[in-house]
Amino acid sequence: MTYETVQVRKLTGGCGAELLGVDLAAMSNRQWGEVQRAFAEHGVVFFRDQNLTPEQHLEFARRWGPIDVNRFFTAVEGYPEIAEVRKEPAQKQNIGGGWHTDHTYDAEPAMGSILLVRELPEEGGDTLFANMYLAFETLSEGLKQTLRGMRAVHSSVHVFGAKANLYKDGDLKDVFKNPDQVGDAVHPVVIRHPLSGRESLYVNPAFTIHFEGWSADDSKPLLEHLYRHAARPEFTCRFRWREGSMAFWDNRATWHYAANDYHGERRLMHRITVAGCRLEAARS
Repeated sequence: MTYETVQVRKLTGGCGAELLGVDLAAMSNRQWGEVQRAFAEHGVVFFRDQNLTPEQHLEFARRWGPIDVNRFFTAVEGYPEIAEVRKEPAQKQNIGGGWHTDHTYDAEPAMGSILLVRELPEEGGDTLFANMYLAFETLSEGLKQTLRGMRAVHSSVHVFGAKANLYKDGDLKDVFKNPDQVGDAVHPVVIRHPLSGRESLYVNPAFTIHFEGWSADDSKPLLEHLYRHAARPEFTCRFRWREGSMAFWDNRATWHYAANDYHGERRLMHRITVAGCRLEAARS
């Protein structure tokens, strides 16, 4: 694809692209169209030097769709639609420190998440992304055919529920809220992406608990195989944050992982989640 008003610079062959030469607070209609196209093509897009106010952050998010307020995260004071992703110097655990994609425990999972820098450590705190289009496309034909007919159960109970480990120990126990609002959802294991039309693998280590009709024990070997495969380095990119950086990832086409390598320092990000829709299964 060619772009005329936005410079698109791929991070790796796996996924992700930086979009340069655009001011998100003052985009032309033509630029807006090219940003949309790059998002659909690359799965996650990154912007530099975007010193947005919370109002401008919200305005950009609303261009994509309604905002999906995360019921478990602490909101930014005065902005209930913006979630804080914070790690204080005394904390050892971080938020998002494992491969996952957001809100798969909801019946209508989030379309995308928009993360904006507010405060960074001196070094570290990168975010990794993995391409679920490539993860599916590189499986064997027999396994692809099998997975197309399957569904999986996703849950927030073991992560955010009242009996979750984060409330028993560790230093995230006071970060999350509403443990009574957890639940499960069932989605196709392979979805037909509503924007790109491509097939995408739709399971993740954080929230997928088993295949529909299978026990957790029976599901475990195949799920672990898929997780190892999907996290192969050639499917991934690593984004180094700096002041004014923003990332917008597609939860239907990528995983992400927040590196926890900056102990003793503060990292504060603001995240807005864009609402999605029910996901359709891919058909052979």
